[in-house]
Amino acid sequence: MGTLRDEEPTEVLDVLGRVCPYPLVLTKKKIEKMAAGSLLKVLCDAPASATDSIPKYAEKSKLGFDSVEVKDKGYWELYIKKS
Repeated sequence: MGTLRDEEPTEVLDVLGRVCPYPLVLTKKKIEKMAAGSLLKVLCDAPASATDSIPKYAEKSKLGFDSVEVKDKGYWELYIKKS
């Protein structure tokens, strides 16, 4: 079985250049509007959001979560699956 990053995202949310708390706030709003089973790919360059607040939100909300740090481009790709 593959990881979430292997699936085609339903939607992509670009929060590059945004600082806390905006990446988390915008991610929450987007997830709320999406249908169950949808996959959201978030592009985020705020370390605190990418490594702490968004993963914690996904875990607390019992959402599927996976992340990839794209070091050469300086951002993370976060994958959140709505259950």
